[in-house]
Amino acid sequence: MSLSTKYKELDDRNQAALLGGGTERLAKIHDSGRKTARERVKDLLDPETFVELDKFVTHRNHDFGMEKQKILGDGMVTGYGKIDGRLVYVYAQDFSVFGGSLSRANADKIVKVQDLSMKMGAPLIGLNDSGGARIQEGVESLAGYADIFYRNVQASGVVPQISAILGPCAGGAVYSPALTDFIFMTKGTSYMFVTGPDVIKTVTHEEVTKEDLGGAMAHNSKSGVAHFRADDDVQAMMMIRELMGFLPSNNMEDPPVKPCTDSAHREDEKLQTLIPDDPNKAYDIKEIILSVVDDHNFFEVQQYYAQNIVIGFGRLNGKPVGFVANQPAMLAGVLDIDASLKAARFVRFCDAFNIPIITLADVPGFLPGTNQEFGGIIKHGAKLIYAYAEATVPKITIITRKAYGGAYCVMSSKHLGGDINYTYPSAEIAVMGPDGAVNILYRNKLSDEEKSKAVYDYRETFCTPYKAAGLGYIDEVIYPRQTRLKLIQALEMCENKRQTSPPKKHGNLPL
Repeated sequence: MSLSTKYKELDDRNQAALLGGGTERLAKIHDSGRKTARERVKDLLDPETFVELDKFVTHRNHDFGMEKQKILGDGMVTGYGKIDGRLVYVYAQDFSVFGGSLSRANADKIVKVQDLSMKMGAPLIGLNDSGGARIQEGVESLAGYADIFYRNVQASGVVPQISAILGPCAGGAVYSPALTDFIFMTKGTSYMFVTGPDVIKTVTHEEVTKEDLGGAMAHNSKSGVAHFRADDDVQAMMMIRELMGFLPSNNMEDPPVKPCTDSAHREDEKLQTLIPDDPNKAYDIKEIILSVVDDHNFFEVQQYYAQNIVIGFGRLNGKPVGFVANQPAMLAGVLDIDASLKAARFVRFCDAFNIPIITLADVPGFLPGTNQEFGGIIKHGAKLIYAYAEATVPKITIITRKAYGGAYCVMSSKHLGGDINYTYPSAEIAVMGPDGAVNILYRNKLSDEEKSKAVYDYRETFCTPYKAAGLGYIDEVIYPRQTRLKLIQALEMCENKRQTSPPKKHGNLPL
C-alpha cells in the first residue's frame, strides 16, 4: 500500500469518526433543540485547543448482531483542551451512536481521561446525553459504570469534577454526575432520574411526566440534585467556563487570581441603611454580597433551592472566595434541612479547593416543626457544624443582624474556628429573641408594663454586638459601608494561614 493510500485511509477514518451515527441522526439531535457532542466540546473549550483521544475505538460485542454495527468512537468523544488557557479533560456522550449508551469500550475511554486528570491535576468535565447502559452488553456495561464511579470518588476533593446533563440521564447513569462537584442541566431538553415515569406508574400507580419527575427545574428547585439551570446547551457551556474561572486546577493549587481595577477602599453608603430598624422586617442579603464583590459580580450556586440560604462565588481584590449567607427575605433566613445540606456541601467544596469562605449571618434559629424534626434536622444541622469546624481555609464571618441560639454557633462562629468575626452595629447575639427570653425568665409573672420593660432591658443587654465583643468572640464591630475593605483586609491577613487536622483516615460525618 502506497503512502498516499495510507494517508487517504487516515482521512477516511477521521471523517467517519466525525460523522458519528450519521447525518440523519445528527440532524435529529438538532431538531430536538440540542447540540451534538462535538459542537458542545467546541463551545466549551478555547478555540483550536481540543485534542481528541481514542477516536477510532469501537465496541467489542458480538451478541445480537452487534458485530455488524461498529461505529468509530462508539458514541463517546473524549480528550483534553483548555478553558481560559488552563488544561481540562472532557468527555461527551454522542447520542447519535446507539443513543449514547454506555459500552465497555466507551467506558474505558472515560476511565482513561479520569486517570489522566488525576495524574496531571486538571479538572474533568463530563457532558452527559445518554440512553443509559447498553443492554446488548449486559454486565460489561454495568462494570463500566462502576469503574467510573470508583474514579469519581477517588478524584473527589483532588480535582474539580463538573457534570452537564444535556439530554436523558437515567438509571445507574445518574450516579456519576451525583458524585461530582457541580451539575448543570438545560431547560426543556435534559432530565435525570433513577426510575422513569413508566416504572413509577407500574409500581406505585403515580402518573408523572419526565419533566416534572426529573427536569431541570425539578432538580434545581425541589431535590437540590442540580446546581445550575441553563436555557440551552450554549448557555450551559458558557456557565461552565465562568465557574471554572473561580476554581483551582487541583487541591494543591490556589484559585486563579484575576487583575482587579475595583478599589479595595470602595465604600457603599447604601449599606448603612440597608438593614431595617425593625428586627422583623426583611431585606435582601444579596445586596450586601453584590455591593462588596469585585465589579459587583456574584456567581450564585443553587439559586432555586433552599432560598433561605445563599451560596456562590465572587472575587475580592481579584481573589476567588465562597459566600454563605442567610437570606432574611426568605423564611426570615432560618436554617432548615435543605439549607443546612446546601451550605454544608458548599463549605466542604470550598475547603477542599483552597477557596476562603465568607459567611454573612442573619439567622433567628432553626425551623421548628414535626416535619423538620422527623426529617432529621438534628443530623442535617450537624452537617453544617461539621463542615465549618472541619474547614481549614480562611473563614471570615459578619453578623449583620440576628444570630440566635444554636444557629449563632453554626454560622462560622469564633468557636467553630472563625478566623475573623465581625458584626454590624445592628447585630443581635443572644440565646433567643427578647420576647421568648422574657417569657421563659419570668414565666408570665409580670404585668404588661413590667414585661415591656423586661423585653427592653433584655434587648439592650443581650441584643447588641458589644456583649460578645467584650468577651473577644467578635473581633470588631464595623460600619456596614466599609464591609468590602474589612473583608479584603481580613483575607490578606489570613493569606498564609496554616492549620492541619489531627491525623485520621477520615471523620464520621453525620450522613
